[in-house]
Amino acid sequence: MAVRSAGAFAQVGRMATLGWEVLRAMPRRPFQVRECIQQAWFFASVTILPTALVAIPFGAVIAMQLGSLTQQIGAQSFTGAASALAILQQASPLITALLVAGAGGSAMCADIGARTIREEIDALEVLGISPIQRLIVPRVIGAVLVALLLNGMVSVVGVLGGYFFNVILQGGTPGAYLASFNALAQLPDLWISEFKALLYGFVAGIVAAYRGLNPAGGPKGVGDAVNQAVVITFLLLFLINLVLTGIYLQLVPPKGL
Repeated sequence: MAVRSAGAFAQVGRMATLGWEVLRAMPRRPFQVRECIQQAWFFASVTILPTALVAIPFGAVIAMQLGSLTQQIGAQSFTGAASALAILQQASPLITALLVAGAGGSAMCADIGARTIREEIDALEVLGISPIQRLIVPRVIGAVLVALLLNGMVSVVGVLGGYFFNVILQGGTPGAYLASFNALAQLPDLWISEFKALLYGFVAGIVAAYRGLNPAGGPKGVGDAVNQAVVITFLLLFLINLVLTGIYLQLVPPKGL
């Protein structure tokens, strides 16, 4: 048990080291602009449609559940604020992160893992080319950019979906939904949502890159690395979300009526 715990902490340390190396390599020249655009487009192409399809029912479930609860306690006029804040602060970054890690991150891990077992990474190092600057940095930046954009899309789609289901299906009034949201929401709610998306995209890219650079060997090792990357990313994202939410609620006072 102690050996497994030590191995897990060692992997976390190596992933943190890789993240620091990626941050150091970002401002260095030459910057792979074309590769970064291609990777961002790839991430967007595999995540936009699934993210939108997940955001609609997610926003609807939150709106209907909160609408039913607020009806029971006689506070139906606050349904809009409660559902919109839940979507904006929690649901949007998590949906974005899960799709970026599950769809884009797994493909990124498989691509880098295939390059590793074909010894392309070793060939780059022999040629004096940094694989981190050439391959990892553009992919991580692409994941971060797409995560930021998808987070905004999920926020809009989720709030509109919640509005539709609350007003159309539960008999809520449009004015009360919008007024309560305007009364309780504040700009820091959007900032923390975007910051979460940025951090989640960075973590998903780093974990996928690390597992791709360190497969067990052979095609089976690459497949195992992809599965491990997705699971590790999900665990880290929920832990980071817990920490960030606790810090945000302590530092930013809620907006009063």
